[in-house]
Amino acid sequence: MSKRNTRGEIVKGKRQAMQEKRRRERLARRLVWAAAGLVVAAVLGYALWVAVRPAAGQEVPVMGSTDHVEEGSDPGPFNSDPPTSGRHYADTLEAGFYNEGDPATQTPFPAGYLVHNLEHGYVIFWYNCDRLEGQACKDLKSQIQEVMGQVDNLKVIAFPWESIDKPVVMTSWGRMLSFDRFNSRDAREFVIRNRNKAPEPNAP
Repeated sequence: MSKRNTRGEIVKGKRQAMQEKRRRERLARRLVWAAAGLVVAAVLGYALWVAVRPAAGQEVPVMGSTDHVEEGSDPGPFNSDPPTSGRHYADTLEAGFYNEGDPATQTPFPAGYLVHNLEHGYVIFWYNCDRLEGQACKDLKSQIQEVMGQVDNLKVIAFPWESIDKPVVMTSWGRMLSFDRFNSRDAREFVIRNRNKAPEPNAP
């Protein structure tokens, strides 16, 4: 075999190797873009699913009047207990856990403040320890506080409410979820799916 043929074969081999390298690089780029497209599609799909999925809990008709009333006056009657909408005061309560005996619980009509919180997109844990023994009440409060922490304590309130016959009833604007036995997973889901689904979600 002549040297000329040998050199030609070497050049041809190099050219083929270069072409193969470029082909692999093009394939790798296509795979990267395809994977990125799948990730974007998954993110958009999840966001759409979150936006359109139904709210959790039982629907309660929103009351026709949601006007402000004078602070200290009775904002009721409401069409549910605890309330999910209705007339309310101009002020709200701060997010957080309220124990029996806290100053905010001693006002004549705390629902006047709390319904306004609901209008701002809050979710409220209304709890009643009257039928629970001491340790059971402590455990219930701890479970509620744990869920509140899991949702970043954002627009959530826990408030004692003696008129309910369940240990916990959760409400958002026009929604209610009652517990015979508190379930942290269901409670967290109620917050995630209903928080800020209210007339004034951008209010603090």
